[in-house]
Order: sequence, then structure tokens, then C-alpha cells
Amino acid sequence: MNENAERWLAFAHEDLAAAKAVAKEALHNQACFHAQQCAEKAIKAVLAIHAAPPKLHSISELIESASVELTRDLKDALIILDDYYIPTRYPDTLPGSLPNGLPDANDALEAIRTAEEFLTLIVTHLKGSSPL
Repeated sequence: MNENAERWLAFAHEDLAAAKAVAKEALHNQACFHAQQCAEKAIKAVLAIHAAPPKLHSISELIESASVELTRDLKDALIILDDYYIPTRYPDTLPGSLPNGLPDANDALEAIRTAEEFLTLIVTHLKGSSPL
């Protein structure tokens, strides 16, 4: 693994820690945003092995760029994280941009679980122990 990939992973771990911390304070939208950021930075670590990652924020587009194969369940969960990128950050986002309004505690816990599972998968892959 190169230094650039390691930096992306370090930031991904920080976002996961931030998601867990703000979830304890019932800041569910922020927890979901940081979970999305964790997954985004994890996949950018894979892309950073060969070149600078693209300036994209969509996890699903980044996964396609990296030609990563995932289980259907994990891929579906990661796509949900994409939904949290904008509406959880800006109060003037169009109403109804998330199907059920702002995320609740269950959404935050599921987002964190998904991000953590994906980050673990990426770290294992980058350490050479497992193909993606």
C-alpha cells in the first residue's frame, strides 16, 4: 500500500470515529454524513494505489471506477449512504430529498454499520489478505 492510500484510509477511520461520536449525541444526520464520508474515502484509498482518486463523491460511481465487486447487500447499503451526502449537510436542500425526511437513530446506526463493514473489507483487501 502506498502513502497516498494510507492517508485516505486514515481519514476514513477518522470519519468513522466522528460518525460514532456524533451518533452518541443524537446528531443522526451528521452521523450519516460521516458514515458516507468514511465509505467514500475508503474506496478512494483503493483508487489511490494507482493514481489520484477522481473528484467524485458518489460511492457507487467510485466503486465502478475501481472495478470493485461487492455482495449485492453491501452494494445496496452503500448506495443508501450516497443518499446522505447532500441532504444531511445543508438545511436548504429540497424537502423530501430523503424518502423519509432526515435520518433517525436507526438510520444512523445502519449507516455506521455499513461504513465500518466496508472499511474493514477495504483495509483487509489493501493489506493483501483478501480480494474484493
